[in-house]
Amino acid sequence: MPPNSTGPNVLLITTDQQHWNTLGVVNDEIETPNLDRLCEEGTLFDRTYCPNPTCTPTRASIITGKPPSQHGAWALGTKLLENEHTVGEEFQAAGYETALFGKGHLQPTGDSEDYESIESMGPLQNLEFWRDFHGPFYGFEHVELNRNHADEQLVGQHYAIWMEEQGLDNWREYFRKPTGTKDPQYGSWDLPEEYHYNTWIAERTNARLTEYAERNDPFFAWASFPDPHPPYLVPEPWASMYDPDEVTVPTVESGEHEDNPPHFQLTQRDDPDFSEWRETGKFIPGFGSHRREEDELARDIALYYGMTSFTDAYVGRILDRLDELGLTEDTIVVFTTDHGHFFGQHGLTGKGPFHYEDLIRLPFIARYPGEVPAGRRCAALQNLTDLAPTFLSFADVDIPRAMTGVDQSEVWRGEAEGVRDCTVVENRAEPNALHLKTLVTDRYKLTVYRDREYGELFDLEEDPAERHNRWADPAYESVKRDLHRELLFAEMEKEPLPMPRISGA
Repeated sequence: MPPNSTGPNVLLITTDQQHWNTLGVVNDEIETPNLDRLCEEGTLFDRTYCPNPTCTPTRASIITGKPPSQHGAWALGTKLLENEHTVGEEFQAAGYETALFGKGHLQPTGDSEDYESIESMGPLQNLEFWRDFHGPFYGFEHVELNRNHADEQLVGQHYAIWMEEQGLDNWREYFRKPTGTKDPQYGSWDLPEEYHYNTWIAERTNARLTEYAERNDPFFAWASFPDPHPPYLVPEPWASMYDPDEVTVPTVESGEHEDNPPHFQLTQRDDPDFSEWRETGKFIPGFGSHRREEDELARDIALYYGMTSFTDAYVGRILDRLDELGLTEDTIVVFTTDHGHFFGQHGLTGKGPFHYEDLIRLPFIARYPGEVPAGRRCAALQNLTDLAPTFLSFADVDIPRAMTGVDQSEVWRGEAEGVRDCTVVENRAEPNALHLKTLVTDRYKLTVYRDREYGELFDLEEDPAERHNRWADPAYESVKRDLHRELLFAEMEKEPLPMPRISGA
């Protein structure tokens, strides 16, 4: 397609670590009026999965259209391969403006400066550097970034510059110190809402959208919100929006992990030993005790819901600006998250190498007036690797052959029931000692572990709550054999690439 494309604009809006059922349209305990509106005006896809249940790998898959085993960023702290191509570069070649606002969590390729890693606190808070740096960044011509969740010491980058511009010169007082000398906060955050990163992301996204509208420029933009990822901390009135006594607290059934791999069982102990799986010494999400009292979980859930509703309000500000600028009819809007979250399901909290639906299934909404049916729910299987090729297809831009995600445009339009028979979720928390892959089909879910005899097999039709692992059940032996074969065929369609160096997580 020549420059100055007349194809649709594309606006991707993501949150971080949001459970699939935290939408008002599917859960009457939570209020998300703006996302509910997006569902009414578009299609809610109920069976969308992440390519990996951690931040960096999935975000890298979103921009490359490839799973982590191909693009190289296979875990937290790993980097994309030096020659990796991104969807933003394809859009730029087609005449689109490209921009990213909010959380990137992408390590630079090759040997370039590692300015987004935990080990690089100096660069993160080197505001003079960030004043002059706005891209290019992974195919985005313009970026305004932040790296922190709530009061984390990773605060800095463009977000800190903006806080100072708004008059909050003492912004460091609201966040943990890089030296770790300030304890994490919990619950009600004294940071005023007008200085929160939700406010910043919506404001900066809207400012750029306004510029695009004034110039009549087509765009591919990504608004990337860091919530509701813990720590559980949010300004009022959102911190008190939900009563812990009125939320449903998930439970673990007695004995449900008896047939699961041993690392599941260890999470239910007070002082578990995960040394068998530790290979590099790097941090592994989820390796620790997950035991929580019910009242503690209830408080966490109430805050998590408040963080979600808070983010929804600022998603609404972006949707409203599209309306005001007259861009709604010509813009594909997709809302999703990078992976899910446990807040008590199966006795688990946070995330980790536990591929239950709670962690790998995502909220996913697509709206494109006149193209994507309004008010529809669709159960077709999707993966976030499909975003890049689908966006390019809608824009009538050639999809690079290297992208192994699937073009879902016919499904989004309602012209096909589905284009996937299965999807695969990878998790390489350690190079060899903790390397698992999950195959998801319409009915079943199979998880295999490298060099391990154990695994998981769930019948999602008979056991949607995933309480009964059928891996060793003789009645499911033929099903397991067929699923192994299907996973093998799915993997044969990809060409594994060498593993890159590990950087700061």
